[in-house]
Amino acid sequence: MSTSFERYQKRRLISSYFSVVISISLVLFLLGILGLLVLNTKKVADHFKEQIALTVYLKDNAKEVEIEELRKSLAMADYTKSTNFVSKEEAAKAHSEEIGEDFMEFLGYNPLQNSIDVYMNADFVSSEQVDKIATDLTDKSFVDEVIYDKPLISLLNDNVKKISFWVLVISSIFLFIAVLLINSSIRLSVYSKRFIIKTMQMVGATKGFIRRPFIWQSVKLGIIGAVLAMIGMGAVLYYLNNSFSELNLLGDVKLLAGLFIGIFLMGILITWLSTFFATSRFLNLKTDELYY
Repeated sequence: MSTSFERYQKRRLISSYFSVVISISLVLFLLGILGLLVLNTKKVADHFKEQIALTVYLKDNAKEVEIEELRKSLAMADYTKSTNFVSKEEAAKAHSEEIGEDFMEFLGYNPLQNSIDVYMNADFVSSEQVDKIATDLTDKSFVDEVIYDKPLISLLNDNVKKISFWVLVISSIFLFIAVLLINSSIRLSVYSKRFIIKTMQMVGATKGFIRRPFIWQSVKLGIIGAVLAMIGMGAVLYYLNNSFSELNLLGDVKLLAGLFIGIFLMGILITWLSTFFATSRFLNLKTDELYY
């Protein structure tokens, strides 16, 4: 009979530990994914900014020397990520393929112009800076006009600011919820042993002596949960990096290492604190209060 009861108690204990580990790992995993989102918000925003092109249209009488000089100066400019020269012939061919007919045959000449597409570094993609760059380029005698999508740049910058703000707000709220959930799981685990805690106290064990095994057990569960969460984060990060290789999500190794270490330490710290306060609560209760 006693053996059967012991097996039952052991199964309950394992089930309790398992639920705590799962709770910790899921919460830390979601927190880690949110951390990845926070760290990569700027990178994703920069990626979209750098897809916006500033197109410089050149006059037909522009000399080859002037065009080449402009191409080189643009390529060396601080604001330039990359440039692409499109001749009027290439532009005509692309336009014909787009509309499905040879428009030059109808017109009898090529009305398009040579152009240079300038893709800028993300830090320079703002309405004010792009306006200044466009004005400087337009002042050149052989440049006909400079075209870019000004409303798109304004909209993109505004949305990036809003998204960054709300991501930080949601991250803070989620961190608070994560601490509450892990704390609740730990408190339930300690609650099931409240009579053992009080019995040890009644036979003369010090509070530190009573707390120590509970804290160590919870920290071990926190480490296991954190390791499982980090494995899940690594799998998601690997998948996203393969799916969106242009974002180079694995590029900043130090930042990622800091996030993973942070999740690991958070698993230890939250379980340690939760167990400390949970055991303190039951240590300070009177014996008759343990039944409520």
